[in-house]
Amino acid sequence: MDVRQTRGRRYPEPPHPYRNDYARDRDRVIHSRAFRRLEAKTQVFTVRFSDHFRNRLTHTLEVSQIARTVAGALRLNTDLAEALALVHDIGHPPFGHAGEKKLDERMRAHGERFDHNLHALRIVEQFEQRYLDFPGLNLTFEVREGIVKHSRDYDAAEYPALAEYLLDQRPPLEAQLIDLVDEIAYNTADLDDAFEARLIDFDRLRAEVPVFTAAYDDVACRHPSGSRKLKFNEALKRVLDRLATDLIENTRREIESSGVENVDDVRRAAKRLVGFSGEVAEEDAALKRYLSARVYSQPAIVEDRQRSVGQLDALFSFYLEHPERMPKFYADLARTEPPHRVVCDYIAGMTDHFLLRQCHELLGGPEPPETS
Repeated sequence: MDVRQTRGRRYPEPPHPYRNDYARDRDRVIHSRAFRRLEAKTQVFTVRFSDHFRNRLTHTLEVSQIARTVAGALRLNTDLAEALALVHDIGHPPFGHAGEKKLDERMRAHGERFDHNLHALRIVEQFEQRYLDFPGLNLTFEVREGIVKHSRDYDAAEYPALAEYLLDQRPPLEAQLIDLVDEIAYNTADLDDAFEARLIDFDRLRAEVPVFTAAYDDVACRHPSGSRKLKFNEALKRVLDRLATDLIENTRREIESSGVENVDDVRRAAKRLVGFSGEVAEEDAALKRYLSARVYSQPAIVEDRQRSVGQLDALFSFYLEHPERMPKFYADLARTEPPHRVVCDYIAGMTDHFLLRQCHELLGGPEPPETS
């Protein structure tokens, strides 16, 4: 995507003397309040386990690093890829995907939905207020389009409000790669954190995740006297490298065989062109199955998740019954807009710890753990 061919911003601005539009978008995301709040939102492991594990912000930075590497190797626009990587999780509510699922459940009861991608769009279009000349961050069309379309396609008939984002077309390659590099980042990072948390049965890991086993066996052969932890680190690094390298090489093959020559061709392509080869896609799927069955379902994690989401649910009910107890901005808004939507937006923006503290103060819930 040539930045000179951008469809521009919703509110026109003069060009910057030494930063292109996508670099400016990247910087606006980094300086936003919503981006900073990611530091205190759960990835998988809460501070109950350790403050060394990934949170939503450090995960985002890892996604950004892999995105720049992949985009650079494919000679794509690295500034656009980086901006999209940094903004891709900005709409996540507290407590990760479990929190998103609970908010969606509450909104469905009112005939609406909660989708973290679409919430991210609302954040950058409405909720972030930093400039005198326009609401939101006034990001370029391609970044806003990528927020919407990087991980899924939306049906135009079901989502008429998104009509401007060319729902009948594919997004540019820079947007297409984000979902895959996100997957590479969280699959390898979650395995790393689970190992640190001593939640890994090493024999079972070797039996169920062939891509890790092959890497580990080679490392162990070369470094027989090395500690298991360091051999694990090296094997995991090789797994990440294999996934990223295959993504680059297979996507390059797909681009060449498709005959696309420009972004318009990519938009009109019959399918998305970024992806793993069949062999590596199965290796990645085996790793995902292992994490789902052996890590995310661990009793300690499930208990933590259920308790946290239960408090989110209780706080939603409380504010729905007492919207005046929200901060004045949201309380006033609830008088003119559907209260359930205002409550959802307010809770979605909270950090984990702030939500737990609100539950403690308003509902008499347990005092939240100290944060470092």
